Amino acid sequence: MEALIRIVDDEETVRNSEIFIFKLAGIPAAAYSSAEDFLAKDDLTVPGCIILDLRMLEMSGLQLQRCLLEKGSDLPIIFLTGHGTVDAAVMALKNGAVDFLQKPAKPERLLEVVKVHLQQNKELRLSKALIQEKINKFERLTDREKEVLREVATGKLNKQIANELNIAEQTVKIHRGNAMHKLGLRSALDASAFLLDIGRVTGDE
Repeated sequence: MEALIRIVDDEETVRNSEIFIFKLAGIPAAAYSSAEDFLAKDDLTVPGCIILDLRMLEMSGLQLQRCLLEKGSDLPIIFLTGHGTVDAAVMALKNGAVDFLQKPAKPERLLEVVKVHLQQNKELRLSKALIQEKINKFERLTDREKEVLREVATGKLNKQIANELNIAEQTVKIHRGNAMHKLGLRSALDASAFLLDIGRVTGDE
């Protein structure tokens, strides 16, 4: 999915200027005149980043940032403001903002910052999607296959696993083979890395 820049600013001239900058650079962008407008219309599932004004009528940029944190959004936030203060910058960065720029930001500087964080968010979303795909595959295993796979991941032999689970060694071989095949794994090291990736090393999920 193509990444999208969100511009949230109550000054129309600023929104239009930034849209023009990104259009020239061939980067998709959407503009919102308020935090409320952004929350009502934006699709947070689309990767990208947010260029956010600090001071706006009603909901401020910092308030929107906190709202997005509560929603679990991973979109990078770049504050761009003409009213920046040290306290505001510290608060914004403490809450996870990736940058804090003064208006008017130089187009080349703005593009430099945006391109970095667009790419990082796309990579983060891809990583999350790959992990979720692994989790989905794991959850389709039977309970016994999961149990055997965890033992395999510790490097135990089939006979040891059979004794540990109090089942026949042949049964272990069957469940081990099925689990490894379903997950596309070849070795105990593969199984260990897979379970670490998805956070399912133990049976507490």
